[in-house]
Parts: sequence; C-alpha cells; structure tokens
Amino acid sequence: MSPLGRLTVMPSLPEPLRGLRELAYNLWWSWNPEAQQLFETINPSHWKRFRANPVRALLEADPARLAALAENAAYVGAVQATVARFQQYCSSRSKRPPRVAYFSMEYGFHESLPIYSGGLGILAGDHIKSASDLGLDLIGVGLFYHEGYFRQELTPEGQQREVYEELRAEELPLQPVLKDGKPIKVGVEFPERMVYITAYRLEVGTIPVYLMSTRLPENRPEDQALTARLYAPGQEMRIEQEMILGIGGVRLLRALGIEPEVWHMNEGHAAFLGLERIREKVAAGYSFAEALEATAAGALFTTHTPVPAGHDTFPFELVERYLGGWWEKLGISKEAFLALGREEKSYGPVYSMSNLALHTSRAAGGVSALHGQVSRAMFQHLWKGLEPEEVPIGHITNGVHTLTFLHPEMHALYARAFPKTWAARLHDPAEWTVERLEEDELWRVRNRLRARLIEEVRERLAEQRRRNGELPARVRAAAKVLDPSVLTIGFARRFATYKRAILMFADPERLVSIMNGPLPVQFVFAGKAHPKDEPGKEFIKKLAEKIRSLGLEDRMILLENYDIGLARALVQGVDVWLNTPRRPMEASGTSGMKAALNGALNFSVLDGWWAEAFNTTNGWAIGDERSYESEEAQDHADAQSFYDTLQYEVIPLFYARGAVGTPSGWLAMVRDSIRTCGPIYSAQRMVSEYHQKFYTPLAQRSARLMGEEGRLLKAIASWKTQVQQHWEGVRIWVENPNPGPPLKVRAWVQAHGIPLETLRVELVVRRHSGELEVVLLQPSGQNGEAWLYSGSYQPARPGSYTYGVRVVAAHPELSSPREVAFVKWAGTVVEEPAGTTG
Repeated sequence: MSPLGRLTVMPSLPEPLRGLRELAYNLWWSWNPEAQQLFETINPSHWKRFRANPVRALLEADPARLAALAENAAYVGAVQATVARFQQYCSSRSKRPPRVAYFSMEYGFHESLPIYSGGLGILAGDHIKSASDLGLDLIGVGLFYHEGYFRQELTPEGQQREVYEELRAEELPLQPVLKDGKPIKVGVEFPERMVYITAYRLEVGTIPVYLMSTRLPENRPEDQALTARLYAPGQEMRIEQEMILGIGGVRLLRALGIEPEVWHMNEGHAAFLGLERIREKVAAGYSFAEALEATAAGALFTTHTPVPAGHDTFPFELVERYLGGWWEKLGISKEAFLALGREEKSYGPVYSMSNLALHTSRAAGGVSALHGQVSRAMFQHLWKGLEPEEVPIGHITNGVHTLTFLHPEMHALYARAFPKTWAARLHDPAEWTVERLEEDELWRVRNRLRARLIEEVRERLAEQRRRNGELPARVRAAAKVLDPSVLTIGFARRFATYKRAILMFADPERLVSIMNGPLPVQFVFAGKAHPKDEPGKEFIKKLAEKIRSLGLEDRMILLENYDIGLARALVQGVDVWLNTPRRPMEASGTSGMKAALNGALNFSVLDGWWAEAFNTTNGWAIGDERSYESEEAQDHADAQSFYDTLQYEVIPLFYARGAVGTPSGWLAMVRDSIRTCGPIYSAQRMVSEYHQKFYTPLAQRSARLMGEEGRLLKAIASWKTQVQQHWEGVRIWVENPNPGPPLKVRAWVQAHGIPLETLRVELVVRRHSGELEVVLLQPSGQNGEAWLYSGSYQPARPGSYTYGVRVVAAHPELSSPREVAFVKWAGTVVEEPAGTTG
C-alpha cells in the first residue's frame, strides 16, 4: 500500500465506562495505581506490551470485553470512584500565581511516552507533577519527538544497539492544539527558509504541557525530521532544535494568548527564548538595554551540569548563519549580540547557551548545595571582581515526585502509620512519623518487594537472552538467577564515564572474595549510554566482560533498556542503592531519593544530594569530602572505601537477625532513611522552594519594573548604560593602612559620570580557613575629584587574614546581588593625598 494518511478511531465506550477516556487523557493516572489497574484489567498482556499506555489499551480493547466489564458492578464502581477522585483532585486546586512558563528539552513522565533520556527529563516531569499537586499556575513547553529516545538492546558481550520506534501522537494521551478549528501553526526563521511548528497538548493533572512538532506538510522532509529524535547528533541539528524550543516556544504561547509572568529555563537548551522576548520588546519600542532588563527581570535559569564540557556551545560561524540579522532586530552590533553568549575556550571563542541564559535572567541556581558551589566557581568569570561565593547562583536541591515512585504496598504501609494529612503534605517532616512503622510489617513488605524485583529481573533477562538467540538452556537458566532472600544492591543510571560503573572491579580478587563470603550479596545493573558516547558504551562492554570473566553471571545481572519502568522496579525492590560518581561531578542525582522512599538504603559517594542527606545513620558514604591529586588516586581510595564498607558494615548489618528473624539494626537505619529523605527530597518541597524563592519574587520584581509605564525599568537601564560608558575611567586606591588590629582603611575613589549614591566601597576580608567577610566603608571626605571612604575591621578570632578593597556600582532600587554589574579592585597603596577634607 502507498498510504495517504492515518485514521485512528477510539472505541465507543459503554456508558458506565465513559469515564475511562477522561482518565486516559490525563497523566494523573501515572501516579495513581488504582487508575492504572482499571486499564490493566481490560487486557493485562496488552497493558504490558504497550508499556502501560491507557490510550493504546482503549484503542486495542475488545468490544466484547468492554461490554462484559460494563456489566461488572465491582469494576464499574471502581471506575466511578476513580473518576470522582480525579475530578475532585482537579477542582480542588486553584491556580496559584504567578503564571510560569517552564521550558525543557525533555520530559520524563512515564515509560509509555519516551521523550526523555535520563535525569534531566525525569526531574522536569516530577516538577510538572508537583506543580499540579501544589496548584501552581504553570505551563510546560517542550518538543514531541516522534521517534523519541532510543530503546536499548544489549548483545551478550554488552554491546549497545540503539533502536528507534515511531511514536504516534494519536496513540498517546496527546491532543492536537487547535486554533480556529485547525492545528495551530507558528514559524521560526531558519537560513533561507521558514520552519513551521505545530503542537500537542498533554494534560498532567492540572498542568498543560505543550509539545511542539515540525512534522507538517509545509516543511521540507529534513525539517519534518527536526523533532524526530531527542538529542539527535550534530551541532546543526542541535541549534535547530534549540531554536524551535526557545524561539518557537515563545511564539506558540503568544499564539495561544498565554502571557507568562515568569520564564523558567530548565537547562541552557531553552536560552534562545530570551532573545525572542528581547526582540518582542524592541519591536514594541523599547531600547535594547530596556528590553534586556525587562526580559531578564522575569527569567530563571536552572543549570544541571557540573562540568564545562556538558554545557551546549556553538561555533560563532554557526550562530551567525542561523541567527544572522538578529542583532539588527535587537538594535545592537553583531559583536554585542555574540557577547551575550561568548565563552572563551583554549581553541577560541564559542557561543555558550548557559552564558546566554545567565545574561538574560535575573535568577539562577544549581540542583544541590555542592552543585551550586561548583556552578559559582564555573561561572565566576561572568561576574568579574566577585569572590566565588558571591557569584549570584544559588541552588534548590532536586526532589522526586513521591507518588510516582512509591510502591503501592509501601504507600499503604505509610497510610496506616502516618497522619491522614501525609499524602497532601509530603514535604512536611512532621507527617513522616516513622516510629509508628511496625518492624515486622516493614520487613515483610521489603521482602515481598525484593522477591517481585527478582521475578521482574528474571523475566527481562530471559527475554533479553531469547532476543539475542542464546541457547534454550541459557534462556531457562534466567529463571534461576538471583535469590529472593539475599541482600540485593542496585546500580542503574546513564553510563557516563564519570559515574564509574566499574569502580567495584578495581580489585577483582577482593570483590570475588566478598561475593563468595559466608554472607551472600547480589547486584543488578542497568543503564544507557548516549548514542555518540563511545567511552560510555565501552564501559557497558567492560562491565559485561568483567561479570562474565569472574563467573558472576548468576549474581550480577546486567539488564538492557533502562527506562522509567525498570527504574521504578529497581528503586522499589533493591535493599541498597549504589552510586559511585567521581566527586564533584554529580550535580544532584535523584534515583537514590526514590530508593530511600521505598525503604532501600543509600551507599554512595558524598556528591550531589547525598552530600547533604547523609548523616551516618541513614546509609553509608563511599570515600570522604576531599580533593585528590589525580583521578587514579581518587578511584583507588573510593574503591577501598567501597570494599571495606560493604564487607564490614553493609553485609553484616543486613544479616544480623534478632530472635524473631528481623534485622532490627538494618530496619532502624531504614526508618531513619525514610524520615530524613522522604520529606526533604520530595518534589513538593523542591517546587515549593522554586515558588517561594524564585517564581514569586521574580514576578513581583518584573511587575515593579514595568509599572508606571516602565518608569523604574527605564531609569535602571539608563543608569546601567551610563555606568558602562564611564566604568573604564573609575579609579580606586588605598592609603597605607594601619595594620592594627583593628585594621584601619582609607580608600579614595574617582568616578566621573557615575552617581555617587550608586557606588559602594567595600573592605573584603578572607580568613585563611576560607570564611569571607565584607565591610562597608563610609564616605568620609573629598579631595578635589576624589572621594574618601574609611572604616576599620576587628577580627572576631585569631588567625591569618588577607584583605582587599573594591568599589562596586549597584543601583539602590535593586536589592538583588545579581545587580552588582560593575566591580573594580584597588591595586595600589599610596600616601594620603594632600588637602584632604573630612
């Protein structure tokens, strides 16, 4: 057949089952097991085959089966009760301002919608779900990849093969976005052509998410493929996708009449939205300085990447080709336009999307405390003159959507032991009354979850071996791997080299000795490498080879196609979650949070979130919080720490059973892990912090700037332009200070053309142990065109100190430290000028 199109017809549901369609088209079902059960009951084999996709379950349903279920009073009652719960959930959540547009390159909502690659996408999905739970007025913007991210197949040797499958929007909980009865369409200018974009709407509780697609007949075939695959290779494809996300996303919202007050960029992929918003303002009559100030006032940038190489950059030539003419649209020079994203590399300047995001926003943050510290050091060059800890990049530690990853049995256990308000107040530590968890009941649940995980592992491994054409005996042997009563450790994540998946094999003899010891232990591994990450793929092969060569294939299982479904099974069933990144390269990590929710214990390097969460009684640390002279030294130290802790602490504690057969010491640690990790690392806490710390203040600041016809906006933009023009001529020098103590300082400043009330002169003192103090010097006199500032400093405790003096320009109307745009340090010490007054 030569197909002309596609026709999809949803079955006509019997009247008692009509509510199933309403449930199917809202991802609320993805964190409500009773809703999933309704669709699974229709046809359990279809449910598993179609990755638990309720729309597909309805499309493929046998009419006779639906008719029979419509006569089943218990099933009909369950449908009605679940629909009522869903409707009550939606109606009870009013939209709390401000209105936020959340842009992300990927979203991980559920395994049936594979438009995510890993942690960034799953974090975005959890952010959206929790925004719905909290009743925020938020809109998601992303791309619909009609081939998604790849399905991974592994050969027996561990060679990764990427398989792409077409995703059909009509078979997913997506609805085409219409305008005037037709699919919506906006355009983005590409070199010598216009690329047109349409969109689908995905309902996630009360939050709409708009997923854009270029699969339109108006586009050339190669342009229709722009939204085919997530993270398709090649820099041209990447800049094109990011223009669609950033520029196209803004234009889509405008076409829908949606006016966000705050714009949240989840990573630098979306940074072009800043350029589009500046362009709009300039077209409306604002100067570039005013447009930049207005745009940045309501923008937030979250970075997830702790290494410079992980941030998207493009050659200037590519940027000039794709964004040629934009500098004219913004009313600036090409050099000024490129400076918005300029980053100096050893091989020359490039255009950094993260730098662009930082230049076009007034709030930024990392995703853990340690990552915030790493990010401040990484981007310090953008705030010349500030000390690393002064760089205005904060952090909000990531969290996970509790009900998405919590096993129903653990949920039921918590519901019995915790207050009735627990599920609505997941981020409140007072609700997690773990002392009421009965030890024997907790242990029974944990044993059942481990046994179910091992059943899942055996089924997946058998299918993996069958697909690889292995001998029937090998396929049958998969049914005997692992032991449901044995301590089970999980390691699953993206296979990047810094995550050190093979660290535990550093000393094979020691590992085998532990594995063959009197107290057994077993491991389950899973993870994908990016299609172009050859070192990551090689790590998977090395892992498979080491397992095989050590004869551990029945006790160390490597599973293929790590997705949300497999991740959920692992975090719910393992006893220990292992994480071995090279510190400080793990921005946050969230899998360990999900494992802790389900009663597993974390055994991890003190990096990302675990550097904050670990308290010595809620899990174990690998290594310590220190730097090493080389990666080899770090790997050796961490491997020895892993072996010692596993052999002498983890394994013995698991098998230390009391008179009734329960490991009381282990379960005490489990309780403390649930107590300390459950509320603090919930996405409810995370999104609440975003709302309080960023969304609300940014919206208020933006409204203040734009009020009174932009009076304050114009004043600040004019001031910044004025300071920029005169800053080169600012001079600061310091007289010979009185060393004290107290230290007495007199500094002189000449600043032609800059209002004195916007200048601050500061004494900056750093103790040898690292603490920083800033002392404001006071205006004390004048000598011609030079102004005197003086002050003193008395150290609070003994020690060695270094100090310097700087002048800072900061507009008094702006309280945010991000507004410190100009800093100059005194580089000379001179005698007191003659004729001083004051």
